[in-house]
Amino acid sequence: MSTDYDVVIVGGGPAGSSAASYLAKAGMSVAVFEGANFPRPHVGESLVPATTRVLLETGAMPKIEAAGFPRKYGAAWTSSMPRNVSGSATTTFTHELGTADILFSERDQDGVDRDYTFHVDRSKFDLILLKHAESLGAKVFQGVRAMRVDFSDPDQVTLNVKVGPKEIDVTAKMVIDASGRQTLLGRQLGLKEPDPVFDQYAIHGWFEGLDRSAVANSPEKVDYIYIHFLPISDTWVWQIPITDTVTSIGVVTQKSQFAKANMDREKFFWSFLESRPDLHEALQKTTQVKDFTVEADYSYAMTELTGDRFVLLGDAARFVDPIFSSGVSVALNSARLACADIVRANETGDFSKAAFAGYEKKIRSGVRNWYQFISVYYRLNILFTTFVADPRYRLDVVRLLQGDVYDGDEPEVLRVMRETVLAVENDPTHLWHSYLGTLRAPVLAPTL
Repeated sequence: MSTDYDVVIVGGGPAGSSAASYLAKAGMSVAVFEGANFPRPHVGESLVPATTRVLLETGAMPKIEAAGFPRKYGAAWTSSMPRNVSGSATTTFTHELGTADILFSERDQDGVDRDYTFHVDRSKFDLILLKHAESLGAKVFQGVRAMRVDFSDPDQVTLNVKVGPKEIDVTAKMVIDASGRQTLLGRQLGLKEPDPVFDQYAIHGWFEGLDRSAVANSPEKVDYIYIHFLPISDTWVWQIPITDTVTSIGVVTQKSQFAKANMDREKFFWSFLESRPDLHEALQKTTQVKDFTVEADYSYAMTELTGDRFVLLGDAARFVDPIFSSGVSVALNSARLACADIVRANETGDFSKAAFAGYEKKIRSGVRNWYQFISVYYRLNILFTTFVADPRYRLDVVRLLQGDVYDGDEPEVLRVMRETVLAVENDPTHLWHSYLGTLRAPVLAPTL
């Protein structure tokens, strides 16, 4: 039976466009249906080195370099509450909680040929990737909304899309859902479930003229991504350079904190920033150039990532929290891993769920590592800065922050972190007990 395309992709963001590039390079016919018209604004402006491999393999890297995005050589964390702490059930640490930072170059990573990644304006970055897929032969349809997928024919899928007032059907051997948080198949097939622990709320904007040196660890680290801990439970601030003069600032906290505050988003943002006087003072001297945007209800999982004639990629499969810039990395690497299976499926003619088992196993393992790492951070963020400073575990932490989580065994540091957090939680007399956050994430929950 002939179909219109080998593969149809719902969504033209980083996951969908990267998948289209991989498949087009492999000689497959592929069509991307994107409901928006690019460029379109999108949060998630900081990359990790694991994205480099995908940009190189798809051939998009020269275009990303040419765009002149600020280079990101490392990451740093700050706190305004320095304390001396020590002790744990499994090991002993002595570390002043104040600042911590890492360089990506501290550890070699397969498929990564440079010691930096990028801070990006997502509207520009996403457009580059989508246009690149088109240049490789993928058919790209913007402003065309995917409505539903019909799986009733065992030999093909039929994607129904809306073009203006009309609906048309497109056939393919399989469908990739890269629809982001709209989660087309997650909703249609009843696969989506909310995260039982993470219920975070983010409010963010862009600011011109921030003196980054005022809150940097040192002058040579002014263009790192910064995570600023706030002295408020389960709350932090991101600081991401967008250009030489524009900086993205976002406050992330639990949704219940916003409801409890009972104030508009602007007052909420500034009231939380006041808890970090150094950052608040520096930001007061800037000009806001992008209105505040809110991200809420973004933590969820899917009970299935693959099935007969479909796979889910990126945010359409899973999203936890933006704390370690995992979103674009998961998007690009899910495309990389899934497309290896899809190309083989096309060669054999087998598009059953079993054909995508390699992808599902690797992406579940990788995102599980992210989930546990993020969980430990929220449960006891003082532990994170301590392990960054400990030479026994530093390279494992760097590995996680590079996004190198899909191949190989679970990093040893995750086991030690879990054991340490449990010891602190179970001992009210522990010196770190007062630093515990309110979130209590089960080790492997939810499904992914």
